[in-house]
Amino acid sequence: MTAEPTGPDSYRVIARRASAELVERKSRFLATVRRVQTEEDARAVIEECRRNHRDAGHHCSAFVLGAQAEITRTSDDGEPAGTAGMPILETIRGHRLSDLVVVVSRWFGGTKLGTGGLVRAYSEATARGLSVAGSRSRVRVRSAGVAVDFERLGRVENELRSRPEALAAGLEVDEVDYTGGTPTIRITAPLRNWDEALAVLFELQLTAAPTGESWADRPIGGPAGSH
Repeated sequence: MTAEPTGPDSYRVIARRASAELVERKSRFLATVRRVQTEEDARAVIEECRRNHRDAGHHCSAFVLGAQAEITRTSDDGEPAGTAGMPILETIRGHRLSDLVVVVSRWFGGTKLGTGGLVRAYSEATARGLSVAGSRSRVRVRSAGVAVDFERLGRVENELRSRPEALAAGLEVDEVDYTGGTPTIRITAPLRNWDEALAVLFELQLTAAPTGESWADRPIGGPAGSH
């Protein structure tokens, strides 16, 4: 049996960078949503928004990082405390997302919105941006090499790409490596489905030589995707 992973084996990330706009009582709110991997990446996006929208009065933000959303930061950037950064963060949490930054730039329209109005506006602008960004699963996968003789290579590769059990296990063929004396099919499969992937290989009289583990994006609702 495959050893159980010690931490979460999947979490949600945005599918694409996005932006969305909200106008509330003549104040304009522009949400910028980006995928990031580090705090430095997130802060670079915030600074980019400042450069691109120098005429905006505020650039409020929140970012979340890590498989367990273990790193979070917020900024009200001059808005009343708790009216911008935290609503942005709570909206991100409501969508169960990580590895992203949301910056909401605001142009004042001449009418004060009050604390409740600001909270609603920053939350709604963020929600609109996240809706455009969509989501995918970030899944822990194991990689392996499968040595196959030339005579069987075409049939085996086709089986691994199309066999229903392989598809259900989330097994993917990454490439065929011809650098050695025997062709090697490089595969990946979600860690939680590794036993099912091995069962497919066993049926085809193949042996996998694991080469490592990493994270990979997969569609939500697919094999080992977040639900």
